Amino acid sequence: MMVRTRYAPSPTGSLHIGNVRSGLFAYLFARHHHGTFILRIDDTDPERSSKESLEEILASLRWLGLDWDEGPPDPRYFQSNRIDRYREVLRQLLREGKAYPCYCTPEELEAKRKQAEREKRKPVYDGKCRNLPFDPELPLPERGGERRYAIRFRTPQQGETVVDDLVKGRAVFQNSELDDLIIFRSDGIPTYNFASVVDDIDFRITHVVRGDDHMPNTPRQIKIFEALGAKPPLFAHLPLVLGHDGKPLSKRHGATSVFAYRDAGYFPEALLNYLARLGWSYGDQEIFSKQELIEKFDFSHCGKSPGIFNPEKLLWLNFHYLKERPVAKLARELRPFIERRGYRVPDDEVWLEMVVVTLRERAKTLVEMVDFAHFYLSEDIELDPKAASKFLTPQILEPIETLARELETLEPEFETTPAVVASADAGARDQSSEWENTRAAALLKARADRVREVFERVLARFNLKLGQLAQPVRVALTGGTVSPGIFEVIAVLGIKRSVARLLNASTWIRQQLQETSERAK
Repeated sequence: MMVRTRYAPSPTGSLHIGNVRSGLFAYLFARHHHGTFILRIDDTDPERSSKESLEEILASLRWLGLDWDEGPPDPRYFQSNRIDRYREVLRQLLREGKAYPCYCTPEELEAKRKQAEREKRKPVYDGKCRNLPFDPELPLPERGGERRYAIRFRTPQQGETVVDDLVKGRAVFQNSELDDLIIFRSDGIPTYNFASVVDDIDFRITHVVRGDDHMPNTPRQIKIFEALGAKPPLFAHLPLVLGHDGKPLSKRHGATSVFAYRDAGYFPEALLNYLARLGWSYGDQEIFSKQELIEKFDFSHCGKSPGIFNPEKLLWLNFHYLKERPVAKLARELRPFIERRGYRVPDDEVWLEMVVVTLRERAKTLVEMVDFAHFYLSEDIELDPKAASKFLTPQILEPIETLARELETLEPEFETTPAVVASADAGARDQSSEWENTRAAALLKARADRVREVFERVLARFNLKLGQLAQPVRVALTGGTVSPGIFEVIAVLGIKRSVARLLNASTWIRQQLQETSERAK
């Protein structure tokens, strides 16, 4: 059997990560079996569907790397373009007596539902219109028309329906409890259960992968498959994704759409890896490449209990992928986040790569990396009052000013990027991809080594330990007490910017001295 799976989102909002997990598992199963993955757009609700939502869904799937074999932009895979096909199948069911018109009003049905609740009965349709005579050629409900009846499926009332689920195992449903569901509304719109079955038949779907909240729909759909003379696909119902409080995942648990995580600076590999492990396992392995997921995926390794969404675990995974990313690629991916924050994006690719090298062990997301890079990207550096008072003392004034003068002697060669890169790695003769991902580290080391030499001279002159000078310099350059190594910070900032900030710090110290002197008078 050639495996054919499908993912069928509705363009009524953003792509929810709990929902996209079903699409991921359908994709992995199809790819594992060298089958076909189909994207279908369930857009029969014209009031809630929108072009913007559709575009976001498609962009989200592309960003995640869930490429489909059949689907948009082919118009055949939009349910809104298949209304005539649904009407054709509906007419077939009416002619065969497997469907019938229902004239019950919404008010009548609501009253019956409430009555069943009061009597503690299951609120199933009572079959009032089931045996009424009707003309199988009666006009079908149309959108905007005046027909005041819906069409119901005539569910067999005897026997049972068995679902051998690939995840949940066997479930048995009594047909007498399934009732006659509406398959065509009075406004001419087919219901989910009906349109989905017709699509699955026409597109030859072999496996349906979805959340277990759809399990009550499955026996009803199986009966429609059988009424149309089609073999039902196999079903895999995945346990739902819950928040830490055990409730269905929602906005109160944090970002829940694919784009929300993309915009927060997460990587698609991290999100895919996390979602795959949310209800599926393969031994104790935690980190999976996309190809490994395809090779190892099978429904037999899916859990039967709900998956608990853990933002910290996802953040840990993202940190792993950030650290493993090639420096040049990471720098390119960082640029849009820098622009979004309003910073001027530097033209010097190697300089931005050096920024990345110094921060990649600290930042867990691209957004966080931009936050940490503020002192590199902006001259709007405010001194933390507590840090300044503690470290920018009169005793450090002369060492800081001396360091500034000594650093200025490095400026001519220090600012000549090509020459320093060449001296850092004389063996590099081209801009190969390997060299592209090592050039920033080479330049950073070459510059940092020269800065270290200057520091050692100043430390020796004033008989200071490194920490006694490095921390005041860190406060002067970054505004705070936490940053990458101070030699690397200066290597990235460059001589002119570093010297300017050191001199600003010395001015601050002198101002404090003057204010103290004036208060003493």
